[in-house]
Amino acid sequence: MGDVAVGARSGRDEPEKRPEDAVEPETEGQGGEDAEDAEERPQRSFWKELPLLIGIALLLALLIKTFLVQAFSIPSDSMQDTLQRGDRVLVDKLTPWFGSEPERGEVVVFHDPANWLAGEPTPQPNLVQQVLSKIGLMPSADEKDLIKRVIAVGGDTVECKKGGPVKVNGKELDEPYIFPGNTACDDAPFGPLTVPKGKIWVMGDHRQNSQDSRYHMQDSTGGFVPVNKVVGRAVVIAWPVTRWATLPVPDTFDQPGLDKQPAPAAAAVGVAPAALGVAGAVPLVLLRRRKLAGGRTAG
Repeated sequence: MGDVAVGARSGRDEPEKRPEDAVEPETEGQGGEDAEDAEERPQRSFWKELPLLIGIALLLALLIKTFLVQAFSIPSDSMQDTLQRGDRVLVDKLTPWFGSEPERGEVVVFHDPANWLAGEPTPQPNLVQQVLSKIGLMPSADEKDLIKRVIAVGGDTVECKKGGPVKVNGKELDEPYIFPGNTACDDAPFGPLTVPKGKIWVMGDHRQNSQDSRYHMQDSTGGFVPVNKVVGRAVVIAWPVTRWATLPVPDTFDQPGLDKQPAPAAAAVGVAPAALGVAGAVPLVLLRRRKLAGGRTAG
C-alpha cells in the first residue's frame, strides 16, 4: 500500500488544529488597513493645531477666572497709597469655595452690597473688551465691585473717635498703610459698633477719600458687607510691572487680644488666568500629537 497522509480519515483531510491562544492573523480591512491609513495620514502642522491650543487655553482660562483667580482694575484713589488708580490686582477666588471667610487686614473685592456705587458712571466696553473680560484677561465692566480693607469681622467691636485711632475689640490699630496726611477717621468718626455674624466692616486706606462702611451706616446693611458678597482677597499687584507687589496682612492685625481667626489654606496664585490656561492646554495638545505619531509607527 502507498503511504497514507497522517490525519486522513474517510478520505478527507482534517484541518490542522491551532492552539487555543493562537492569534488570528489580521485580515484585510481590519488592523492592517488602519495601520496603512495611519502611515498615509500626514502629521498635522503646528498651525493647524494652533486653533485647538487656543480653544483649550480659553476654556481653561474661563474656568480659572470662575474658580481660582481673577484680575480686577482699580478705578479710584480710595485705596492709596496701597493701590493706585489703574493698578491691576489678582484676586484669590479659591479659598472662599472652601468656606474661608475674610480676615482682618485683608484687602478684598466685593459686590456692591447696598447700591454704594449709585451715581457712579459705568464704562461701556467695546466688543474686544467684552470678550477679554469673559475669559479673565480684563475685569468685567458690567459687575459693580468695590475694593477695601477689612477692619473688623463678625463678632468684633469696632470704633474710632475723632482725633483717635481705630480700635478693634479695644485694641488700637497702628495703620502705616493710611494715605500720608490722612487721619484714621476724623472725617467720619463712628462707634462703638458690633459687627454682626456673617458681615465685615471695611475702610479705604485713603481715609479722607473713601466712601466706605462709615458712610453707609444708614443703608439697609448698616454699613456692613455680607460675607457672601465678597469675591475674594486681593493678593498681588500684577500690573504695571513696575508696581508688582504682594498685599500681605499688616502686623497690627496680629497683635494679641484681637482673637485673629486661623489663616485659610494657602492658594496658588500670582499667574494670570490666560497664562495658566496656556500652561494647561500645551500638555494636552502635545499628548494628542504623540498619540497620532504612535499610530503611524505601530503599522
